[in-house]
Amino acid sequence: MLDDALRHPRGKDGRAPDVFTRGGWLPMREYPQHEEVDFVIVGTGAGGGTLACRLAEKGFKVVALDAGAWWRPLEEFASDEAHQSKLYWTDERIVDGDDPLVLGANNSGKAVGGSTVHFAMVSLRFRPEWFKSRSLLGYGADWPLDWREMWRYYTYVEDALKISGPVRYPWGPKRPRYPYRAHEMNAAALVLAKGAEALGIGWSPTPLATVSAPRGKAHPCIYRGFCVSGCATNAKQSALVTWIPRAVQAGAEIRDLSMAGRIDVNQSGRATGVEYLREGRWQFQRARHVVVAGYAIETPRLLLMSANSRFPEGLANSSGLVGKNLMVQSNQAVWGVLDDEIRWYKGPPSLSITEHWNYTDTGKDFFGGYAYMSQGPLPVVWAQTQLGRGLWGQPLLDEMQMYNHQAGLKIVGETLPQERNRVTLADEKDQYGLPIARVTWRYCDNDRRLIAHALGFMTQALEAAGARQIWAQHDDTCHLNGTARMGDDRAVSVVNADCRSWDIPNLWICDGSVFPTVGGVNPSLTIQAIACRTADRIETLAARGELS
Repeated sequence: MLDDALRHPRGKDGRAPDVFTRGGWLPMREYPQHEEVDFVIVGTGAGGGTLACRLAEKGFKVVALDAGAWWRPLEEFASDEAHQSKLYWTDERIVDGDDPLVLGANNSGKAVGGSTVHFAMVSLRFRPEWFKSRSLLGYGADWPLDWREMWRYYTYVEDALKISGPVRYPWGPKRPRYPYRAHEMNAAALVLAKGAEALGIGWSPTPLATVSAPRGKAHPCIYRGFCVSGCATNAKQSALVTWIPRAVQAGAEIRDLSMAGRIDVNQSGRATGVEYLREGRWQFQRARHVVVAGYAIETPRLLLMSANSRFPEGLANSSGLVGKNLMVQSNQAVWGVLDDEIRWYKGPPSLSITEHWNYTDTGKDFFGGYAYMSQGPLPVVWAQTQLGRGLWGQPLLDEMQMYNHQAGLKIVGETLPQERNRVTLADEKDQYGLPIARVTWRYCDNDRRLIAHALGFMTQALEAAGARQIWAQHDDTCHLNGTARMGDDRAVSVVNADCRSWDIPNLWICDGSVFPTVGGVNPSLTIQAIACRTADRIETLAARGELS
């Protein structure tokens, strides 16, 4: 197992960086641009980084492109919220609709490793029934996957990331013990536990992708609290420090600072490679297969930008669903003040969780589910939250004086797929000369009922834990999914169960955009499990001679 994602700075000659592994510095292979590789992958996050690793380990020639930089956490990350904004995708996007989204730090990443470089590390499995939510629960759309197969891939990913979790997770079917012990609870986590027990529901330490004991050269988490700004100690098991070094060791090439602008398709209707901007000029990587793994906005954007005379509505879009059914997850919160010092910034931000309302279908007036977790916002983010309440000047200073006595509960809530929620191309162009993504969003009535239920229940929980001056935050969202859904029927989906597009046999989509429904848990573990499954399916298809 590889332990680090440090690299030497790119030299003046432009040569690729070396990658630091347990065995020392490993030179990264570089494929000539004129050489046709087996796979070119756009994006190196939870989907693309994982898939690049597994395909390379199976012997395929892989080049993975990422628009962001390849950072060295031990040298280039700081305990500074403002400085670490370099990890977020903050390129201009246009948002509209009745409930326009806030995009950037809370749901997008621009770096090798993607959003996993700054994610909160919460690593949860989907409830089994969610894979057939239409058939079993009466809403959304069925996945073309079986939960038992996904359970096996979840186990593989949890072991690859060395997830730290409880001995027995209290929800869902029996699963293997997590590889590493659960982290100790901080005071903020115990507030959730106290409220849950008072209301008679279960709670648990949160399964997290940050090690609770040494892993090779990676030190265990030191609870510095800057997790969502990028881990400077490499305790966080992001794609940057897990899948990417393995991919390089297996022979993959990772090209950072490479902005994809177009997928080329020949007269036979097959993808031939990707045009991308790097070092000030447009370049082209030839490939037998193209994988798009840019997440739920950049993936449909690239497919739509690649329209041609044969595919005038964009690639993989015969269903007309590319860009549609965008799903966020609701991320509303309740906050309160306690007499005791909480110092919620100490440790990962979400050390305890309850999935009660994911696994309970009675007592609801809505479809879907939500989890809620303890919180630990850093000071700048907390101050911005207060600005959202209209506090300024002395009232803001007074509120910030209570920072160490605050506690909060926040949901990851399911929203329903709706075709009206979508990503399209605007007329305006970005710094690369490419059309800017327009993101249109509106909650449906079911979404609003779920949020109201969660805010009411979490308020009761905080009150039961002894909090006062409780107030609700209504306007936050997280995690983007949908826009290129998988399915069994090409008329109502973009890709099949293997993440292979219906329209172009050598074009694949492997990221959160393939989700038919979003569930009430963080999506990163499911994205990585799907990527591992896709790699296995590609290997099987190749062995059968069906990978044409």
